[in-house]
Amino acid sequence: MLDLVAAVLPTGAVLLTHPAVTAPLVWATLLVVLAWPVLLLGSDAYDERVFGTGSDEFRRVGRAGVLLVAATSAISYAAQLEVSRALVVLAVPALTLLTLVGRFGGRCRLRLLRSRGRATKRVVVVGRGGAVLELADQLRRERYAGLEVVAACVTADSRRQVSDVLGLPVGGLDDVAAMAARLDVDTVAVTSASETAAEYLRRLSWQLEGTGIELLVAPGLIEVAGPRLHIRPFEGLPLLSVEQPRFEGWGRLVKGGVDRVVAGTALLLLAPLLLALALAVRLDSAGPVLYRQERVGVNGRRFTMLKFRSMVVDADRQVEALQAENISDGLLFKMRTDPRVTRVGRWLRRLSLDELPQLLNVLGGSMSLVGPRPPLPREVARYDSSVSRRLLVRPGLTGLWQISGRSDLSWEEAVRLDLRYVENWSLALDALIVAKTFRAVLSRSGAY
Repeated sequence: MLDLVAAVLPTGAVLLTHPAVTAPLVWATLLVVLAWPVLLLGSDAYDERVFGTGSDEFRRVGRAGVLLVAATSAISYAAQLEVSRALVVLAVPALTLLTLVGRFGGRCRLRLLRSRGRATKRVVVVGRGGAVLELADQLRRERYAGLEVVAACVTADSRRQVSDVLGLPVGGLDDVAAMAARLDVDTVAVTSASETAAEYLRRLSWQLEGTGIELLVAPGLIEVAGPRLHIRPFEGLPLLSVEQPRFEGWGRLVKGGVDRVVAGTALLLLAPLLLALALAVRLDSAGPVLYRQERVGVNGRRFTMLKFRSMVVDADRQVEALQAENISDGLLFKMRTDPRVTRVGRWLRRLSLDELPQLLNVLGGSMSLVGPRPPLPREVARYDSSVSRRLLVRPGLTGLWQISGRSDLSWEEAVRLDLRYVENWSLALDALIVAKTFRAVLSRSGAY
């Protein structure tokens, strides 16, 4: 219904404002309105599997919009119809945009319901103990995915461990179908680290045939997602193809250009605010306005990161004395109530205003608007080979860590998010992160 309304509003506006309403224009308008939900259906934009998460839903709506523009243009030209150009040039892009806005609003509503335990699917997780616990923990953290773990089926040697941790019914690998029927589940999720030989999965899929229960298989590539994964048949044998991440090319050039343009524009527009914040820092406590700190950037190159000073001048020398109060479980130093933070600094940190001078780093090319958190040299010295992949791209002013909890995240979770960004970077993902950053800053969660 929302998609139909999105089609009626812009096309109706063209019809009402056109100086000469002709029969071909009326019929063309009606056909555009009726064709829109059909094209959405043909593009699989109504597939419930894409609702609530990922970018596939929006990509399919965009594809339907392109098809509608092409079809409208081709038909009007071939049939020599006297159709208003505004219908093609304005109305169709507008209805596509309205549909995307409506879908985004629907997604926000769906995620709100899922956060409250509604509109979810009941899931049985299958596999070895450690893999089952990891997948169950991830599904519980990311509740917006809409999957609620209600039971597990594991190998015999891990049943007690999984039962103690999850506090849910636990069965064996041969009990999946019976447990799924008894608990009225919607989905069975099989982990990659289980007895997932071809024969086991084949028998399980046969057992679930006709039940309406969805079978999901975790590929074991947690940080690789989206466009990089493809199913490729080799002489009838389907194999999962994983494309290599792209760290070069036109996309990176566009990203660098956008970074500099946005950073330069933001510095000009925010100049009065930056001067006011600099004055507040200067009047609040003795010391320089800007805090300069050496950080590690792309490919291990070091640079000086700029921030508004939010702590006392000798803050770095007090770290050792405060180690007992460190709440971090990794390489970072974190305190919820840090005595080194000044009065103005506490306010700056809550709204992330202390990070605005990093726009100068973005303008200079040492940082990007979106990317992993810029690490300290002492952190990088303790990186293993997997964590070092964070250095394959420029560090960012914001990133997945910023919109997912900031300082409230564990070290493992922060690293996982940074690696996910590195492996799956795209311009669309950058735009989504920037949009969500404003909400994260206003909510002030994890800012201390």
